[in-house]
Amino acid sequence: MNHDKEFNGPNYAYILELYQKYLADPNLVDDASRRLFQQWAPPADAQPAPPASDFDLLAVAKTARLARSIRSYGYLSAQLNPLEAEPNENPLVSLESHNLSSQDVANLPANILTISGAPSLSNALEAIELLRAIYSGTIGYDYGYIRIPEERSWLYQAAESGTYRPPRQTFDRKKLLERLSQVEAFELFLHRVYPGKTRFSIEGLDLLLPMLDELVNATAQANISSAIIGMAHRGRLNVLAHILQIPYSQILAEFADPKGRAHTWNELGWTGDVKYHMGASKSLNAEKNANTTIYMPANPSHLEQIDPILVGMARAANTRVGQRGEPLYENTSLPVLIHGDASFTGQGIVAETLNFSRVPGYAVSGTIHIIANNQLGFTAKEGESRSSLHASDLAEGFEIPVIHVNADDPSACLEAARTAFAYRQKFQKDFVINLIGYRRYGHNEGDEPRFTQPVMYKKIDAHPTVRQLWADQCEKEGLIQAGEAEEILQSYLNVLQQANAQLDAEKELVEPLPQPPPKGAAQQAQTAIPHARLKDLNRSLLQFPDGFHLNPKLVKSIEKRKTLFDSAQSKIDWAAAEELAFASILEDGIAIRLTGQDSIRGTFSQRHAAFYDVENGAPHTPLQTFPQAKASFEVLNSPLSEAGAIGFEIGYSLAAPQRLVIWEAQYGDFVNNAQGVLDEFLLSARAKWGLTPSLVLLLPHGNEGQGPDHSSARIERFLGLAAETNVRIAYPSTAAQYFHLLRRQALILETDPLPLIVFTPKGLLRHPLSASPLEELTSGKWSRVLDDPDLPGEKSDVRNIILCSGRIYVDLATSPLRRDNKDDALVRVEQLYPFPEKQLKELLGEYPNVERIIWVQEEPFNMGAWNYLRPLLRELTGDRLPLHYVGRPESSSPSEGSSTLYRINQQSLIEQAFAFEKQPHTSSVVKTRG
Repeated sequence: MNHDKEFNGPNYAYILELYQKYLADPNLVDDASRRLFQQWAPPADAQPAPPASDFDLLAVAKTARLARSIRSYGYLSAQLNPLEAEPNENPLVSLESHNLSSQDVANLPANILTISGAPSLSNALEAIELLRAIYSGTIGYDYGYIRIPEERSWLYQAAESGTYRPPRQTFDRKKLLERLSQVEAFELFLHRVYPGKTRFSIEGLDLLLPMLDELVNATAQANISSAIIGMAHRGRLNVLAHILQIPYSQILAEFADPKGRAHTWNELGWTGDVKYHMGASKSLNAEKNANTTIYMPANPSHLEQIDPILVGMARAANTRVGQRGEPLYENTSLPVLIHGDASFTGQGIVAETLNFSRVPGYAVSGTIHIIANNQLGFTAKEGESRSSLHASDLAEGFEIPVIHVNADDPSACLEAARTAFAYRQKFQKDFVINLIGYRRYGHNEGDEPRFTQPVMYKKIDAHPTVRQLWADQCEKEGLIQAGEAEEILQSYLNVLQQANAQLDAEKELVEPLPQPPPKGAAQQAQTAIPHARLKDLNRSLLQFPDGFHLNPKLVKSIEKRKTLFDSAQSKIDWAAAEELAFASILEDGIAIRLTGQDSIRGTFSQRHAAFYDVENGAPHTPLQTFPQAKASFEVLNSPLSEAGAIGFEIGYSLAAPQRLVIWEAQYGDFVNNAQGVLDEFLLSARAKWGLTPSLVLLLPHGNEGQGPDHSSARIERFLGLAAETNVRIAYPSTAAQYFHLLRRQALILETDPLPLIVFTPKGLLRHPLSASPLEELTSGKWSRVLDDPDLPGEKSDVRNIILCSGRIYVDLATSPLRRDNKDDALVRVEQLYPFPEKQLKELLGEYPNVERIIWVQEEPFNMGAWNYLRPLLRELTGDRLPLHYVGRPESSSPSEGSSTLYRINQQSLIEQAFAFEKQPHTSSVVKTRG
């Protein structure tokens, strides 16, 4: 271990003094010091500590504490706010607060404090003043909470040595002026030509663009294949224009908003989105002679929802899956997230995303975060938006280093970007830059900020732009002539004016219209598996390493699985069907990522994707070791998050569309917490942005008397968001159906990608009626509708078609009333969306004497599938057949809180379904005519 990096400042001087004593007589130092000096010696050029008699040891200790305070708290008095002439008072770093005078410190030698890269200093007072200049300038290094010595030492050394500060002799200051002029010209032109049109100007945070230039260039030089930038709307158009290099003509066409732009496409429902939400990509191959691509995914006005999406995309880019076992990880992408100051602290999805930074299976070798801090929300002041001092303070809880930087100081901003990249590359961890500036206009350009911040905007109105400040400095240093800065600005304005004058808005407007999939791709997928292949897979999955000690409670079920294929009458349960589906998918060369809440074992102890040796805890994951696999299998217990975790998997599926990506809820009810990312990214992303996520959600659903928060995955909400074939929603009732559904999804990932929402069983996972004969896996395919397999009589006897979906079927099928009602047929709607109109119509045609259709559900009247299905069933049957509902009455809560009341109501519901038109219904259920 290199202890030189740990010893600095007065600590180092003290260590040298101890070392001298050790050399003279090892017994003069304590045991711990002797052990240290047996393995360590100072470098040859180390200066010996001055003899203790030469100076006041108490003053040394006080000065050392002062130096530590400056390093830890100097940022509190840094000049970080461009709108304030004087920094805040900071007693923590004053001589007085440490009971020191200037003379006390001046009497001490400079070498009691070690400062990396420091010039020759006369005394400790000069060293203290140098530290003040470093830590309390226009950049604030906020590292005091970093606990790992190596990281903390590296960060302080980088700050004090100026390693990442742009050197004056090689820093192209005029080129930076040109870049700032280009950025400002873009905003000035749009403000003049399209007054009042919303663009969310970057003005006040202009240096964000040169900082991104630094990060992109560093990415290319490090041979990182992609930089993925996520950001909300503040400054987004400027970044699209100058980092992603979207042509001015295309952006100006968005402002022109021509009448002839694409209309909604009836088949896929293209709606598009506002200009400051759209995404783009740019290859740097030719431009920088590097194999690097920049991506900026689309982002809605739910400002921080892009965070987990982007990190998930980076994780997918960083993994290789073309081999058996776990995915192979490599650092091949740089994620950059640009946050708002109010949203960074205000939106919980930020904390959920930061939490991924060091979690196995989610880490991405570090994300660089830039807080575009304009010191305001919409109209809310900082004190109204957060409890912390700085917008970035949330990061401290995750031990993420923070640099606060004044957005009017180009050198400091570029140093921050370079430091962030270097730290990320070295330690593979996140870094936060708090870029503190202002907002020249209101939240949008049509808003009047002086209603609520008159004093602040009086300062902003009088404050020159960073371009002007930099131009003045360049002119003062003789880098440009008088008036040259305005000529540079005007040249960029001329480029924009020419683009606008030649604009053909309808021609230039490019919209990422989604392409329709091949007709019948899903229906043509061959999902059945030959018996011999299934048997081989099953045998391989049940092989354990030599000496593995299986949990005794699992031995019986494993032995039973081994005999599964010995009898033609064998039935396969839900978990076995899932594992065999996964194994066959991996054998087909399609990688699988399965994450979720307790998904390794399964909430209901049904899955056991990994077994743990009871002697040593070593895991064994059969889907990673069976020999037939041609692609990797990853299974993870996700952090206890919904919005962040699902957002991560959506991003992963977008970046790796050829992989089967699955997220499972502990209970389907918990998906409520992810409603925003589901709405914005999973279910409307294709209509708005042309994206095609294919994430699978497994949502345990069903009222089993466990209360309102363990009963419903909110079928009605997903059906309410289904349109233009944007999703597949299924409620399978058998293991075979689930098997075919998973295989179909995997086989059409690249030909007909759609999200798949699966409402899965809980108590029915091991129920005999959920199990399937093996022949249903070796033949057939996914069935959208299932006919009654056990009619008490003939189809001609049937008068009532009882339609249902999911677990209620088992209660109906096992009821004693079933045998007594030969005029009832139980038909399951397994696919809720897209609505299986053709299949249902054909099946109903097989019942010649049916008199009515009864929809039965256990959810309340205003929930479940009823309100979605009612108009579709009415259209299907016309006026020929009456349509009725049996289920719980309207309710604001999904279910009863009492298991006793649940059983009473459930039994009443079943009785009403079979006794329709034969007896009055009870108060626990309702019956309506459609």
